[in-house]
Amino acid sequence: MNGTPVIVVGSGPTGLLLAGDLATAGVPVTVVERRPHEISNLSRAFVLHARTLEQLDARALADGLEALGQRLDKLRLFGHLTIDLDDLPSRFNHLLVLPQYEVEKALERRAVEAGVDFRYETEVTGLSQDGTGVTVEVRGADGSTESLRAEYLVGADGMRSAVRDAIGLPFPGHSVIRSVVLADVRLAEQPETLLTVNAVGDAFAFIAPFGDGYHRVIAWNRARDVPDSERLDLDEIKEVTRLALGRDFGMHDARWMSRFHSDERQAPAYRVGRVFLAGDAAHVHTPAGGQGMNTGLQDAANLSWKLAQVMGGHAGSALLDTYQSERHPVGRSVLRSSGGIVRLAMAERPWELALRAAVTTVLDHATPARRRMLGRLTGIGYRYAAPRGSHPLTGTRAPDVALADGGRLYESLRGGHFVLITPDGHDDRGAHKGRLTVERWASGRRTTVLVRPDGYVGWAAEGADVQGIEAALAAHVG
Repeated sequence: MNGTPVIVVGSGPTGLLLAGDLATAGVPVTVVERRPHEISNLSRAFVLHARTLEQLDARALADGLEALGQRLDKLRLFGHLTIDLDDLPSRFNHLLVLPQYEVEKALERRAVEAGVDFRYETEVTGLSQDGTGVTVEVRGADGSTESLRAEYLVGADGMRSAVRDAIGLPFPGHSVIRSVVLADVRLAEQPETLLTVNAVGDAFAFIAPFGDGYHRVIAWNRARDVPDSERLDLDEIKEVTRLALGRDFGMHDARWMSRFHSDERQAPAYRVGRVFLAGDAAHVHTPAGGQGMNTGLQDAANLSWKLAQVMGGHAGSALLDTYQSERHPVGRSVLRSSGGIVRLAMAERPWELALRAAVTTVLDHATPARRRMLGRLTGIGYRYAAPRGSHPLTGTRAPDVALADGGRLYESLRGGHFVLITPDGHDDRGAHKGRLTVERWASGRRTTVLVRPDGYVGWAAEGADVQGIEAALAAHVG
């Protein structure tokens, strides 16, 4: 039986970020992937939101991806509502249009450099756990079987998760829209906007560029509800696109076409004993808002540092319970928001049209409502629950503040450490050496803030003394 501290099942974006984080923190990790070693250009996701770009910035990956992608500074919803992203309180006050496979390439390079052990063409066939670890039965491409052992295991193996099935977790929910059609095509005419999306009557269509001359088209005709197995040709995709967008842009040379259905589902628990779920294994929802890959990457960022703390002996296993309490509500919120966008976009009954008009009016004229909506959509508006009596900053996303040495917070987070920001500095040569970076404010602010490795505030205080800071460090850094 081969052993490793952590096994991650699945080498999509969620699994790659998680494995890279663990290996960077010094925790040996094995990634088990049933597919061959290749990154397909048949990408599913196309958008990186502000919060995800901040997480990637904390791993020194954001700038490289920004150079590959295309910025979108405005959002269009429901045909005519335009929302500027310029005022988004983030260094990344835009959406980045970039195929998922480019994100996977960057995350895989990082994971390989950190020493992650990859086991491709290896399928999970069974799983059991006890008080000290998890045993995974796997089968290789040649049919040979093997048992792997780990202290903890993370299932990041997608909607049809073998890990979720093996631990007996249900995946309640339902299909929201069926017979969605998809194609990667060349266009004879270029769209006027970077992302082209609209819904008219029973038809919806979305077009986004790959950057290699091909465009992804996703379309749906409510009037054509057929099984996923029904034959699909380019003429059908052109017809739905013309209904929704008024023209088909001369699409031709399809390299891939598919028919699928879109579900809304969420596992009731993200942790069962020593097994965790992340990304699509834990939650799936409609593509509206482009939140799928983003939510999974943020799951991974939340879980990785907690596993590293526990594996390093700096925190008890109770810390791992906070993965469920922090990320499950976010997953539930994403299901609601993405589903709400689809339902409003495809409104047809009079009361639905009236509701959409009311929502559009509120978002167009009420700044607080627009800010809340953007905060949820881009991920920067989520906060985690804090203990009663905590400082108001506790649990909030830490913005990328300027530091006294001329750097930025998210540059300081690149070590994978906690970051303590104080007015006067603090001696970090004690028990927390190697896991804590101490910085000072570039401004005259007097608040002391302890930022977790995932960029959220773990503790804060006004006018904290040395004893108070040391107590906080002992409680959080370990």
